[in-house]
Amino acid sequence: MKHITLYREPGRYAGWPANYGIWAWDNEIVVGFTVGYHKSDAGFHRRDRDKPFTAMQARSRDGGETWSVAETPCRLPGKGTLSANEHGQNPHRLEATGAYESPRRVNFAHPDFAMMCSRTGLTAGAHSWFYTSTDRCKNWEGPFRLPDFGYTGIAARTDYLVSTSDECMLFLTAAKANGQEGLIFCARTVDGGLSFSHLAQIGPEPEGFAIMPASVRLSDSHILVAVRCRGGGTSPETWHTRRNWLELYASDDNGQTWQYKNRPVENTGSGGNPPTLTLLHDGRLCLIYGYRDAPHRICAKLSGDAGETWSNEIVLRDNGGDHDIGYPRTVQRPDGTVVTAYYFDEEPDGERFIEATLWKP
Repeated sequence: MKHITLYREPGRYAGWPANYGIWAWDNEIVVGFTVGYHKSDAGFHRRDRDKPFTAMQARSRDGGETWSVAETPCRLPGKGTLSANEHGQNPHRLEATGAYESPRRVNFAHPDFAMMCSRTGLTAGAHSWFYTSTDRCKNWEGPFRLPDFGYTGIAARTDYLVSTSDECMLFLTAAKANGQEGLIFCARTVDGGLSFSHLAQIGPEPEGFAIMPASVRLSDSHILVAVRCRGGGTSPETWHTRRNWLELYASDDNGQTWQYKNRPVENTGSGGNPPTLTLLHDGRLCLIYGYRDAPHRICAKLSGDAGETWSNEIVLRDNGGDHDIGYPRTVQRPDGTVVTAYYFDEEPDGERFIEATLWKP
């Protein structure tokens, strides 16, 4: 097992690969994340809300052994900075001006295709968009506006499954009827991204939230989605005491209907953490997540029976400085090595940085 630093700078706050995505073409891997500034007294996320966040991506051409980092070559749909509405104050908050690109057809089956999703916020009134690339993330076309699909707000992170050159499914988080986050659903385009339609909500509207889906296709009809969940409560000040866990849902009709399957992880710690779900070359499933109680750690579980049962927890590392870690995304190299990227810290008041763990399940 090997831990490799993608990005780390004193005084900076780098975070949340799960919000942006990971893409791979054999041993070429690209990871998206965002970088702001550290602030010691900022609370759960020790970031300076008065300074901008910048979208970044790290690229490796040797299977994650070495990395180069550059600003993400994408245009925002308005004035502000990426992630600012969730993590920043004016003047850095994104004020969308409607400056979206007109929808255009894309070949989802292009060998160098990638898609990235983004959003203005998490609750009612949030809207979302996506970008596409056909040159391995060297250039991003867009932003292209996503519809609201009848929900009070859409908070898109990157999670999609390509079916054909014209068909692609997006797995998205929406605000609930009361305007709070969130519930999950899947949408589909069958015309190369010119339009998207609502396909199905995944699970009932929760008392707390169900957000940040991570999908995997097992066959033409069979799809699994792992979901970050939190118990209910009425006071925002008590969010850190509510229970957090991961659930698994399954569809046997290519996303048209969904059934609850099980709870692979009963507790992801204070604040919770999203999953990343990967189908390994040998047919097993690999579920990876951050655990936000002490000892703060990055964990994995394996399933050899399509998610029916799960192994005991595998600790990838347990030296986190506090709960502000995780948000992983994972790919597997041709040689079987799993590359998992996440954000991490080694002490409570230290910088947040992007790390990758290379390991073989």
